[in-house]
Amino acid sequence: MVLFGLLISLAVQATPPSLRVIGDWEIEVALTNGGREVRTNLMVQSPQPICVTNEFCEHLDDWISQPGWARKKIASLTDGLCSARFVLDETSLVVRSEPDASATVFESGKDFQVDVEWSGIGRVPGGRISSNQPVYLNYRYQKRRLDSLVLTRSGALEIRTGIPHIAMPLPPPLAPGETRLANVWLPENIKKLGPSNCFPILETNFPELPKSSPSDAEKFLPKTIAKLRAAGHLKILAWGDSVTQGYLGEDQWQSQFVRRLKARFPKAGIELVTVGWGAHNSQDFLDAPPGHAANYAEKVLAAKPDLVVSEFVNDVPLDMAQVEQNYQKFVADFRAIGAEWIILTPHYNSFMNLSSERNLDDDPRAYVKMLRSFAPENRVALADAAARYGRLWRQGIPFSTLMVNTANHPDVRGMKLFADSLMVLFPE
Repeated sequence: MVLFGLLISLAVQATPPSLRVIGDWEIEVALTNGGREVRTNLMVQSPQPICVTNEFCEHLDDWISQPGWARKKIASLTDGLCSARFVLDETSLVVRSEPDASATVFESGKDFQVDVEWSGIGRVPGGRISSNQPVYLNYRYQKRRLDSLVLTRSGALEIRTGIPHIAMPLPPPLAPGETRLANVWLPENIKKLGPSNCFPILETNFPELPKSSPSDAEKFLPKTIAKLRAAGHLKILAWGDSVTQGYLGEDQWQSQFVRRLKARFPKAGIELVTVGWGAHNSQDFLDAPPGHAANYAEKVLAAKPDLVVSEFVNDVPLDMAQVEQNYQKFVADFRAIGAEWIILTPHYNSFMNLSSERNLDDDPRAYVKMLRSFAPENRVALADAAARYGRLWRQGIPFSTLMVNTANHPDVRGMKLFADSLMVLFPE
């Protein structure tokens, strides 16, 4: 549903609009046009729950105490690589032995367990659901949505409904001549709007710094840049956790980076090796014993890369003194084998437990602060992807809408932010 406001003549929108929530689903829009303030009230379409009836499930896996993301998911709450968190209305879930209302209704906690956070479900051993028994599920859930305040070619202001999704909603497409002035964020199970749902568009792109000379690559990666310019062979090792390994997501950051690096230095021979370990951190690589698939000495150092690019969002919760000590070791180890190093700062994610996805310019994580001082002090190149994630809200984008599981695994757009931060290190 599209609701129209007053018509205005706005050839150039010099300042972002002000959005103020004045009702459960009503927003007051104020903007300045030619020195005159214009105000209008617009309604946002309230989200409607989706009702699923008699969803066939061939069987339920046994409920085990493994991480929620690893459990069997309710089918409609997954979409390819994507999985939804907190979208299920648990009170609505009914599990039956047959599709008709007279069938056996199973009891939560005794016959099955449900994980609302990750939309997982499993049978309770010893309950009434046998290991190979089909069941039928009835439930409600609510998709996420990202609506837009749009200025049309005719000068009308509209709240236009976005494209809903269980994890990665998209704002509505624009027609030629239209301008997106703000986005309105409707996360899962929202009951009414508040200030944290309003995202005026303050900038359309990340504000890149002026190109420095020499570039960061020329300062901190002289061997790498020399090989690229001399059309030599460059072996890049991407090292990290599941974001690097490739669990969920697609077109990983390292693939995008190497593809773009090849385009910039087309005569160079660039080889990519990936060493990733999902649900683990850099300390775990050090602790992995000889012969282990993730042993640091055997998988990272013995690969003899020319350039190591590391991504470790899983280092965020570790003790920073220990992390810094480990990173000092990495610097020495890489230099000993003739390798250079780029450290990627991590993406924003839902496990940061932020109160809002707005006003995030200053990254609160001690790990990011440590990296931003460690890298220049040790003459290591830093690709600051966190800075780009921290300004997404200024572009009207809640960072969680770039996560395939709504939590911590970036989609192709989120992976691009890593590649962007890497490419700015290199001269044109």
